[in-house]
Amino acid sequence: MRSRSNSGVRLDGYGRLVQQTILRHQDAVTGLLPASADHRDAWVRDNVYSILAVWGLGLAYRKNADRDEDKAKAYELEQSVVKLMRGLLQCMMRQVDKVEAFKYSQSTRDCLHAKYNTHTCATVVGDQEWGHLQMDATSLYLLMLAQMTASGLHIIHSLDEVNFIQNLVFYIETAYKTADFGIWERGDKTNQGITELNASSVGMAKAALEALDELDLFGAKGGPQSVIRVLSDEVQHCQSILHSMLPRASTSKEVDASVLSVISYPAFAVEDSKLVEITKQEIITKLQGRYGCCRFLRDGYRTPKEDPNRLYYEPAELKLFENIECEWPLFWAYLIIDGIFSGNMEQVQEYREALEGVLIKGKNGVRLVPELYSVPLDKVDEEYRNPRTVDRIPLGKLPLMWGQSLYILGCLMAEGFLAPGEIDPLNRRFATVPKPDVVVQVCILAETEGIKAVLRKEDINAETVADVYPIRVQPARILSHIYTRLGRNKQMCLTGRPYRHMGVLGTSKLYNIRKNIFAFTPQFIDQQQFYLALDNTMIVEMLRTDLSYLRSRWRMTGQPTITFPISHTMLDETGSSVHPMVLATLRKLQDGYFGGARIQTGKLSEFLTTSCRTHLSFMDPGPEGKVFAKSYELSIDSFEELHAEEWLHGLQIAEDADTYDEVAQYLDHLLQRTVPQSNLPPTAQRGGLSRFRAAVHTTHDLMSLASKAKDLHVQNVGMYVPSKIFQASQQSVKLLSSPHQHNVDGKSHTLYAEVSLPRDEDGNMDCKALVDQLRICPTLQEQADILYMLHILKGPKWHTGLDSEPGPTVEELLTELYMRVGNTRQWALIRYISGILKKKVEALDEACTDLLSHQKHLTVGLPPEPREKTISTPIPYEELVRLIDEASEKNLSVSILTQEIMVYLAMYMRTQPALFAEMFRIRIGLIIQVMATELAHSLHCSAGEATENLMNLSPSDMKSLLYHILSGKEFGVERSVQSVNSSLTTAISICEVGAVGATKPERAGIVRLKSEIKQRLDKRRQSLTGTVSVVLVLSAQSAGYSELLGKGSFSSMLEDHSSKDSRQGQWQRRRRLDGALNRVPVGFYQKVWKVLQKCHGLSVEGFVLPSSTTREMTPGEMKFAVHVESVLNRVPQPEYRQLLVETILVLTMLVDMEVHTIGGIIAVEKILQTANDLFYEEQKALGADDHMLEKDPTTGICSLLYDSAPSGRFGTMTYLSKSVVMYVYDFLPTDGCSMQ
Repeated sequence: MRSRSNSGVRLDGYGRLVQQTILRHQDAVTGLLPASADHRDAWVRDNVYSILAVWGLGLAYRKNADRDEDKAKAYELEQSVVKLMRGLLQCMMRQVDKVEAFKYSQSTRDCLHAKYNTHTCATVVGDQEWGHLQMDATSLYLLMLAQMTASGLHIIHSLDEVNFIQNLVFYIETAYKTADFGIWERGDKTNQGITELNASSVGMAKAALEALDELDLFGAKGGPQSVIRVLSDEVQHCQSILHSMLPRASTSKEVDASVLSVISYPAFAVEDSKLVEITKQEIITKLQGRYGCCRFLRDGYRTPKEDPNRLYYEPAELKLFENIECEWPLFWAYLIIDGIFSGNMEQVQEYREALEGVLIKGKNGVRLVPELYSVPLDKVDEEYRNPRTVDRIPLGKLPLMWGQSLYILGCLMAEGFLAPGEIDPLNRRFATVPKPDVVVQVCILAETEGIKAVLRKEDINAETVADVYPIRVQPARILSHIYTRLGRNKQMCLTGRPYRHMGVLGTSKLYNIRKNIFAFTPQFIDQQQFYLALDNTMIVEMLRTDLSYLRSRWRMTGQPTITFPISHTMLDETGSSVHPMVLATLRKLQDGYFGGARIQTGKLSEFLTTSCRTHLSFMDPGPEGKVFAKSYELSIDSFEELHAEEWLHGLQIAEDADTYDEVAQYLDHLLQRTVPQSNLPPTAQRGGLSRFRAAVHTTHDLMSLASKAKDLHVQNVGMYVPSKIFQASQQSVKLLSSPHQHNVDGKSHTLYAEVSLPRDEDGNMDCKALVDQLRICPTLQEQADILYMLHILKGPKWHTGLDSEPGPTVEELLTELYMRVGNTRQWALIRYISGILKKKVEALDEACTDLLSHQKHLTVGLPPEPREKTISTPIPYEELVRLIDEASEKNLSVSILTQEIMVYLAMYMRTQPALFAEMFRIRIGLIIQVMATELAHSLHCSAGEATENLMNLSPSDMKSLLYHILSGKEFGVERSVQSVNSSLTTAISICEVGAVGATKPERAGIVRLKSEIKQRLDKRRQSLTGTVSVVLVLSAQSAGYSELLGKGSFSSMLEDHSSKDSRQGQWQRRRRLDGALNRVPVGFYQKVWKVLQKCHGLSVEGFVLPSSTTREMTPGEMKFAVHVESVLNRVPQPEYRQLLVETILVLTMLVDMEVHTIGGIIAVEKILQTANDLFYEEQKALGADDHMLEKDPTTGICSLLYDSAPSGRFGTMTYLSKSVVMYVYDFLPTDGCSMQ
């Protein structure tokens, strides 16, 4: 017998260590490991981590086998791993009903348990008696299942188990928006059972999803049925949320050592190497001590100051734990493994030596990793005075099995028994390696032969659906419906994936279903429910967004392929040429570069070899040869109404019956819908665009004059017409700058009070007569008004008796009108009808969740509370819409606009997160107010007109205006009046402005429009010819905020242009924007924290921010920032709020000096009022007149102070500094003045 080699002897040593510290505790029946001798339950996370050393040792024995016994040893160790992983699988499969419920609810009631009975796999505590919802534990299990399967272990044995794992994928794919209790089972660090979004959970879920994608759970022996599928878009959601959170760990923890498991082994979830380094340094500098790392700041667990008789902490109690948090050697084991993976041998050496120093020798000299080191009770005061100097004592579990396992794994790797690739066979460690460039393949598809001919005329090669056959093209929603069949299992009552929208990564692959190849059009083309897709500029914007997203986020083999359909709505009004915006885009696509991405256009058939393709094996015939069993047949009611785009609908039926198989029937079943009947009488105009009659014939036409005048922007419409019907039902948005403005009363009864509407004998509204009026209505606007009245009086389901009995319902007529108005692009009317019909805004709940997941709170409605409602957790669609309606106080336009803006904010959050820096709460009501105010300034019009102009903006202009307000970029507002067939329409559009500002021809345009408007008022009947456009320019200052070039009417603007200071109003507008957007200077909240430490509190508008807040929260904690922000948000005027922020900033300068205290409760608004008085007196002394020093009636602040720059002799900072010094004079040091 040959002698044992040196390495074999060392390996046997580790074998004994594993046996004595881990394997001897493994349950013989279930294979589970108890947490320790005192805690007999099996935690999912601890079990997975604890078995890693056994797995690693098995791999080491297999590789370094000196003799046959070693191979047997390797097999035995591997089977112990399989037994444990299967034991955990048994525990979870017994809770299959919870997995099913959780997919839809994401509720703490329906989640899998965090711990089980070691001997029976049964649950041990009730659903609500423990912080069970821990996404990272389930994700860690799935990640390690994938790695172990890839290394050759057979853990999953049947297709039922494969289906269960597929459903666990659905369970964790929403981790990016699911607040859980996290790795420490505590949630918020006050330990009061409050869940929060944790970076460690989101990162672990991302890693598990990536690892399982396209993995065959039966290993080399499997087939297509045992492959797991993951939707790449869900992975990317996790990725972007993780990037936005790090280095912060959650709302209440500014840093947490558990994030080491996400940035390094085992997850390697972060792709940005700089962010990995920043996060690692943050953990080491803030949490590392002499015995390991603290879990997070102010962690009270097992500290001498913790009250062992209760689980939760009082908020103010957390300050007691500062500097005496327990230190965990476990994290040094992570850092050893991290050093090995990153090739940093110095780090490995440093932490191995440090860890050896804190290990505890057990029986027979076995080295054990203790759970934690705590400060002895009698040394607490000394540790408070000199942190990290006192000798600590080990407490808790000995060994902490999870730490022991990682320590052994680190030793095996450091000593060369294991290579990194062996415990990471899926190569997750290369996450930060730069990815190759992506070329996006685009296939341009014409809806009809006619459109193909129009495109060919422009030298653009397109194919029709018939040309691409046998490849079949379907809308994105069909792919969502197909995926609902994934992971279904009748026996376990699992329904498959919940219906969710497809992201662009999902629609950019080609799919093999049975014998057919399918391509899918992007989701944004499929927005038939909502009006964004009616705007071609918006479609182009969304295509640009999707292309840049694909360029940065595509990770799969093969290139992405976008199928871009050109439909008749993308042609111009005549239908003989392509809309200029779409045409320019198609040209750019053909040139090979658009939206920052490299593009290759061509035929779909040419892309087959280079595209990413997936075989959807779950659509293959089942045991009975059927795609869907009777019990799963879907009723057509379960789908939203599908739009009649014929080219997408019927599948090509070939001559041979085989190609028209059951899949085709299934898809047709998804697509069938009857074509809607036309019931509405045609309006007077022809040719698609809404056109007015030239002369006034009947009293009904009087009603339309309101709309005419509105489109012309004629002032004092009331002189010529009884009322503006449409306007009466819509309150105008209150402008920020005009406190004296009179709002239009928005109550619905004013609708019939002023207008001569038909009534019956009893004096009630005669609805039948209204229906008769509907027959002879000359405009779409009036039809909408009459239908709105019927909707209010009779409800949506009332049969009108139009043309027949019982006739179409009000709702059907409104839907038809919506389609008709959609063709004319009258945006205010489109939004109005959309509001009446309560049209579903596509992806509204997804947009809301996206913003919340990026740790932004949302408010809807105008301040103050209770009207302004805060949304801080994801809520279902119906509830969200109800909340918005309530906050909009039944104002249809504001409600629909709020929903639209929420969608745009989410788009910008996805593509330009930097716009939202230092903003924790996005107040949509105030943003709408700022938008209307900006338009009123730019167009010099009243609140009513500004509201109307805002509602008339096309979606792309609305999005552009929002962007300019968020970014502070300069913009111009362009108004054009067009005359077409004796009807006048006006369009307002937002355009970017170059550095020069208003050019000569633009100024000439203003003069021209002035004379045109005058001429129009003189001769009302005469129509304007041609197009005039005004461009009012808002020029940006160096700081990047927009400003108005002049005030007053057009004429005064032109006459005073040379004499007026063009910077007037600049600082007031800048403060208004910053106040409305909740923007504060960088580091502001950390400074407020320091101020609170030196006084008893800050009072704002009578609401006190107490200094005790600092006893609970740390300076970098997001929870603290949100808390301060909510106090500031009690101030309704944005510019006043911004001055209060400046006042607090001056106070923070005091704190940097050696001042121990600056008083009791500081009334911030008093300091501001004193500064205002100083400013007023000084300006008065300098001879300013009363008009200049006019005060804001609500706050008493001089308007001129709002408009003063912060710096300079008359700057706000000068007066605020004097005021602060006067306020806290008694507390300042006496030795000389330290204020500069």
